[in-house]
Amino acid sequence: MSTAHPLLAAAALFASLAAGADTSIRISYLEETRPAPTPLANLPPRPANLGSAGALLAIADNNTTGRFVHQRFVLQRLQVPAGASGADMLAQLGKAAATLVVLNVSAAAIDRLMQQPAANRYLWFNAGAPDDRLRQSQCRPNLLHTLPGRAMQADALAQYLVSRRGQKWFLVTGPKPEDKLYAAAIRRAAKRFGGRIVLDKSWNYGHDARRTAQAEVPVFTQGGDYDVLIVADEAGDFGDYLSYRSWLPRPVAGTQGLTAEGWHATAEQWGAVQLQNRFRSQQQRDMQAVDYAAWAAVRSVGEAATRTGSGDSAKLAAYIRSDAFQLAGFKGRTLSYRPWNGELRQPMLIAQPRALVSLSPQDGFLHPRTDLDTLGFDAPETRCGNK
Repeated sequence: MSTAHPLLAAAALFASLAAGADTSIRISYLEETRPAPTPLANLPPRPANLGSAGALLAIADNNTTGRFVHQRFVLQRLQVPAGASGADMLAQLGKAAATLVVLNVSAAAIDRLMQQPAANRYLWFNAGAPDDRLRQSQCRPNLLHTLPGRAMQADALAQYLVSRRGQKWFLVTGPKPEDKLYAAAIRRAAKRFGGRIVLDKSWNYGHDARRTAQAEVPVFTQGGDYDVLIVADEAGDFGDYLSYRSWLPRPVAGTQGLTAEGWHATAEQWGAVQLQNRFRSQQQRDMQAVDYAAWAAVRSVGEAATRTGSGDSAKLAAYIRSDAFQLAGFKGRTLSYRPWNGELRQPMLIAQPRALVSLSPQDGFLHPRTDLDTLGFDAPETRCGNK
């Protein structure tokens, strides 16, 4: 039996390596530079790399798999000032030469971007804006959402409270526009799942409640009986001071106390501890919900590239939006995108600051397609034109 000549074998190996040259897949990460909020207590400030740290971890994850299939993923982090025009943001993206973009910007910035005709050439992942209108009346076919909207947050919390027989709610709403949007989502969730808002008040005592909460909160929370005090204070200006000070000894939930989030530092099941440990090793802090949303966006691209064997942005976008797409998200369920509004189907973590309490959807909340669609806007409810 003859053996191949060494020169021929080397030539064959070189040809195979050349044929397997890496395909480069570029992803842009666009974020607004926002002034850090002034903390009202000695709490950790908002991380400067909130969101981008999750995207970087996902790039490393993508490249771990990519090495075996000759794919190389590259992330370019771009920053724009708050209030930048849509044209300026697109000009920044044009220099990066990537049509797959993760956004950590405000809903207003997304509006400005989407008004640009050239925005149709991109696939956008919203990892920073929870505004429900982007998933409803102002949704777009090429805009996906990995950060859960306020409706998903409220529905997940409502399911848990109702399942624990906490149907009577006292809703306290802060003065900021985002507080009112969260409160509106809570009111919608109450109607969907059998909660009753028996008291509804606005917080008008100013932002810094540290010195006056002991006197103000007991008086403010008088007025009737309820099971849970639900607070809408997204900036964290006063909500933390309601716990243990209310006139009746009742639990606090909503934006403080017991919360419903896309990710939480106490998640450990379904392999989540490995994700948490890798993130902490890289960043020396806990992964937060915006980090996870950016991670899920970049990992969606990686999963699509692996499954399709392609680096073509149009093919990747089509696969991500198809029924075949599934993403392992360390939550015990595979994740996918809703075809009617682009929101990522995902379980929501019900947690208090130092412990995971539950996972929504809760048992008993049924749906003809998947119980994950009991969270957020279902197809018959959406006003989106993508159905």
